[in-house]
Amino acid sequence: MKIAFITPEYPHFQFKGSMGGIGTFTKSIAIQLVRLNHNVTVFVHSQSKELVVQEEGVTIHFVKLKKVKGFTWFTNRRYVNQYVNNIIQKESIEVIEAPEWTGFTAFMKFHCPLVIRLHGSDTYFCHLENRKVKQKNKFFERKALEGANAIVGVSEFVSNKTKELFDLTTEIKTVYNTVDVSEFVPNHQHIKPKTLLYFGTIVRKKGVLELAKAFNQVAAKDKEVKLYFLGKDNKDVFTGKSTLKMVEELLSTKALQNFKHINAVHYTEVKEILRKAEIVLLPSFAEAFPMAWLEAMALEKKLITSNIGWSKELMIDGETGYMVAPRNTEDFSSKIVALLEDEEKAMLMAKNARSRIKNSFDINTVLEKNIEIYQSVKK
Repeated sequence: MKIAFITPEYPHFQFKGSMGGIGTFTKSIAIQLVRLNHNVTVFVHSQSKELVVQEEGVTIHFVKLKKVKGFTWFTNRRYVNQYVNNIIQKESIEVIEAPEWTGFTAFMKFHCPLVIRLHGSDTYFCHLENRKVKQKNKFFERKALEGANAIVGVSEFVSNKTKELFDLTTEIKTVYNTVDVSEFVPNHQHIKPKTLLYFGTIVRKKGVLELAKAFNQVAAKDKEVKLYFLGKDNKDVFTGKSTLKMVEELLSTKALQNFKHINAVHYTEVKEILRKAEIVLLPSFAEAFPMAWLEAMALEKKLITSNIGWSKELMIDGETGYMVAPRNTEDFSSKIVALLEDEEKAMLMAKNARSRIKNSFDINTVLEKNIEIYQSVKK
């Protein structure tokens, strides 16, 4: 098949912007589809310059942002729609996929069927964070969903919650995110003992403020434990302040001495830093089915995550790691200490985590389900 993706982000050195799970997912599935002899094109919209490159068999179009003061939301969408349709016709692309985030494809008409994948809309995340959604975003997201030939959710939780929030009657199929375990090989020989790692955007919804409070309690008991934050700082939605600065202000003197921030780095470096960490901490309040969790599990990391919604579809508390209510920082800190002190149990859970990805989220099975959906909407 000839398959295309529209995305706001993609892990490539030419990409300009913030990187998140949508980009990681898109690259992963694109490469796997190419390996199965499908032809894959990726359109990365709203970029600083126009460029077409080839990487690992994937054709990547960086589509330039078309700015017109006061009308960029319209002119940019129209330009991307025209650009994409030109390539669809030229290359005979059979199906195209896009995320629902901010409803970028609202009112777009493509010369092939459109699949929308639910990675989590702004409406969805605002609901989980208990904050007001911008009505413009909700309107565009609704229109994008209404314009899809098929809708796919990355977890049952995001599928059901999206149907509820947009009052949809459309069928939403769930196809879980996954990772290729052969690309995530554990290397326990290079682990730095007593290192804790959070990786991802430094933003309130990821539970980073609660993580700081939990680390204070750990640092008070063990002065050798170090906490690393890997990712780009973000302005807090409620205070307007740097979230990283808020984290540092919450840390005790002892904890701050053992805290280090590593700014956003290339994706290959992320994997190497992840491999070296002893324990990974991902106490998020708002996710759909996070690639970061899958990657940590595939790398056989000792892991603590939140226990909210989607998490119960992926993690098994006490078997693949620990799940905590992020605001219960006493329980959170005690689970960190437990992983540090009980090496045998911690390693057993880490091995179980990798086995769960291999056995329950097999990449070949997931790819087959995606291809079935593409074929079902193909004209």
